[in-house]
Amino acid sequence: MVRPFKKDIDFLSKRRIFFIVSLVLMVISLIALPLRGLNFGIEFVGGTSIAFSNTGEITTEQMRSAVEAAGGETPIVQSTSDAGGSNGFIVRVAITDAAEASKLGDEVVSALSLSDNSAEVTTIGAAWGDEVTRTSLIAFAVALALIIIYIAIRFEYKMGVVAVIALLHDLLIIIGVYAVFGREVTPNVIAALLTIMGYSLYDTVVVFHRINDNVATTAHHSFITVANHSINQVFIRTFNTTLTSLVPVVAMLFFGGETLKDFAFAMTIGLVLGAYSSIGIASPLYALWKQREPKYKKLYEKYGEGVGTFTTAENLQD
Repeated sequence: MVRPFKKDIDFLSKRRIFFIVSLVLMVISLIALPLRGLNFGIEFVGGTSIAFSNTGEITTEQMRSAVEAAGGETPIVQSTSDAGGSNGFIVRVAITDAAEASKLGDEVVSALSLSDNSAEVTTIGAAWGDEVTRTSLIAFAVALALIIIYIAIRFEYKMGVVAVIALLHDLLIIIGVYAVFGREVTPNVIAALLTIMGYSLYDTVVVFHRINDNVATTAHHSFITVANHSINQVFIRTFNTTLTSLVPVVAMLFFGGETLKDFAFAMTIGLVLGAYSSIGIASPLYALWKQREPKYKKLYEKYGEGVGTFTTAENLQD
């Protein structure tokens, strides 16, 4: 006689929906990237950033006109405000000569009748931008390689491959969001993406670890049934971890300065995607892959999916 546990949420029976949603988001990202491109910050492409503070009632159009009149072609102008409520602007232009950039800042200050110390000019050369880009790519490559090696040693190589697929899924969609909305990609965004890789990997490893434990003690269910039950066992933990992580990040997104908002925007999307991909991408891909092995193929033919209920050997009576 079989005494089943309470009915599980059948996550994996919805795997086609998860795959379709992810496919649509990835296709949108792949289309947006060549059409709109990424708006890289001056740290990557070189250029000048001028932070204007205490600008009073000056509008974005007035600031843009003043910058263009001073010789700054196609400036990117962002309005800002500090903790005291004072208005300001961050202006980015493709000027890599420090003297020319300083002169432009002085002319804008003079044209808008701002105080002498209201402009802070930062200039980055193209060579520095190339170096930042190179080191960022190396950081991503090393991180992905270490993830595969760790999971392959700790669990098995299939888990490592699937975990990286889930990570690439998350990163592609995040980059696509930046392309669609035209948000600037800065080193803070790269730092957020590397942090997101850690969060996403953590969620995935938690599920994989539970699957491993359950498979070792269960012989009366198909692999996909065990995987689905494992997701149910850690779902509340994943939900609580994601929610508690999102609270301070969303607070930074709405109330932080521009630097914090860059970091928080990527983190907000990444935390949600990381939790989703561990359940909707990594787990079903791994379960489907493992189920093709002869041992688990026989169990599937005998027991079917049955993802709604789960029993352990202790709950079975012959």
